[in-house]
Amino acid sequence: MDPLKHDLLFERFLNRERISMPDIDIDFCKDGREEVIRYVQERYGGSERVSQIVTFGTMAARAVIRDVGRVLDVPLRDVDGLAKKVPSGPGASLAKALESDADLKAEVERDPRFRELMTIAKRLEGLNRNASKHAAGVVIADAPLEEYVPLQRVGDDLTTSTRWTSSRTSAS
Repeated sequence: MDPLKHDLLFERFLNRERISMPDIDIDFCKDGREEVIRYVQERYGGSERVSQIVTFGTMAARAVIRDVGRVLDVPLRDVDGLAKKVPSGPGASLAKALESDADLKAEVERDPRFRELMTIAKRLEGLNRNASKHAAGVVIADAPLEEYVPLQRVGDDLTTSTRWTSSRTSAS
C-alpha cells in the first residue's frame, strides 16, 4: 500500500526531531523474499542497477572484550568473567560499564592484562566487525549502481551489495 497515495501518516513522518526524511518501505516475509528481489532485478535492469544493501556488524562491548582477549592470549575463563560484568544491549559501552561498576573498574586497574585488554578494546569498540546483506533492503537506480555508490560482494553467493552506511546514504 502506498502511504502517501492513501494519506496515511506515521509517527516517523510527524516527528519534528527527526533530521532526515523517513524511508517508505514494504516488508516481505522471509519465505519468498529472494523471489521478490530476483523479480525486481529482472524488472529494473539486472544486478547492475538493483542491489541489496550491506549491513555492518560492529564490535559491541562484550564481543570486543572477547576478541581482544583471544588475540592477547588471556585465558578464556578470565576474559569471559570480565565480559559478563559488562552489560549487553543497545547503549551498552565499555566506558559506561567502567563508570558504573566499581568492581569491574578495580579488576581492570589491578590486573595489567585486563588493563591492556580494556585499553585496546575501548579503541576498537564500535568499529565495523563484519559485513552482511540486509535482509530485504534493495536499492534501484536509473543507471549502473557503480556510478552512484561503492559496491561490495557479500554473502555466500557473493552478490553485490551497496556499501555505504545509512548516515552517508541519507544525504543522497
